[in-house]
Amino acid sequence: MNEPIVTSAATTNPPLILSVWMEASAQRYFNELRKQYFPPERNFIDAHLTFFHALPNSDAVLNDIIDAAGNQHRFSAQVSGVVSLGNGTALKVESPELKSLHLQLQRKWLTLLTVQDKQGLWPHITIQNKVAPESAHSLQLQLSNDFQPFEFEVIGLEVWKYMGGPWELLERVEFNKPDSLL
Repeated sequence: MNEPIVTSAATTNPPLILSVWMEASAQRYFNELRKQYFPPERNFIDAHLTFFHALPNSDAVLNDIIDAAGNQHRFSAQVSGVVSLGNGTALKVESPELKSLHLQLQRKWLTLLTVQDKQGLWPHITIQNKVAPESAHSLQLQLSNDFQPFEFEVIGLEVWKYMGGPWELLERVEFNKPDSLL
């Protein structure tokens, strides 16, 4: 039987967050943007691409993640543009593999998911949030002026415990399906 979703980080079993594990150079780049533009008093975590926001903290969920990663090869994702979050700014990410993997896990966990996690995946990396709309719009214009689409490699999934603000890394699960030999 599946454990219920726990919504309070004060409990001994905080919910899990699943994010994309990306190549180190991309992670550094996104972190620098976030450090530069995210309000420092609200910036508890590094830049990330969230896959699921609140999963049950259970061995079954962790095993599902490990199994999915074992059947997935590394792939490229494209940063395709600067987008508005209303009170913030993000970089839009596109990848058919990313959406396919998300849908596979979403179908498996449908009865466990929050309303937010039942929605379709909108892959993005938030670099600014919780600012005045004018500030966000200004940054979007600034970043859009020189923006060039680019790719980064997705190498696995990261499992985090939500700790009421900060996240605690629980496990990194590398994709290990070999690329097909042609």
